[in-house]
Amino acid sequence: MNERLEVSRFIPAPAAAVFAVLSDPQGHVDIDASGMLMDAEGEPVTQAGDRFVVHMDREALGDRPLGKYDVEVVITKFVEDEEIAWTVEGSFRPPVRHVYGYRLEPAEGGTRVTSYYDWSELSDEWKERLTFPVVPESALKATLGILERTVRRRAAV
Repeated sequence: MNERLEVSRFIPAPAAAVFAVLSDPQGHVDIDASGMLMDAEGEPVTQAGDRFVVHMDREALGDRPLGKYDVEVVITKFVEDEEIAWTVEGSFRPPVRHVYGYRLEPAEGGTRVTSYYDWSELSDEWKERLTFPVVPESALKATLGILERTVRRRAAV
């Protein structure tokens, strides 16, 4: 059974401009296509282990009556302008341990960005309690389109 999704898109911008959005807590909210991320608090991340808070609204998915809640995004991988990944910690114990991330590769005229979502480290308890993937492949693809738009808008400011 596949426990990982990956989607890619060419973005006509340098990796540093893309990475600036991905390392900014508000950037996560700006590019979210799931509709669950309402706001974020915290400074841009600079290393693995950094954290920031995201205000969530699961009602956007309409799958579970969780309402509004907060999670902490915990950066698990940080290679500037190349890769960033994170997991989320909330009030649920043990933490779910699904990982989201982006890989950036130089390409002529811009950057090839790959978004991934991996739930292979989930415990059997979580696999029984929730349906995975929580975020469908279509939302990952849409997020990449929104990422391109956001990078362009930030460059224009």
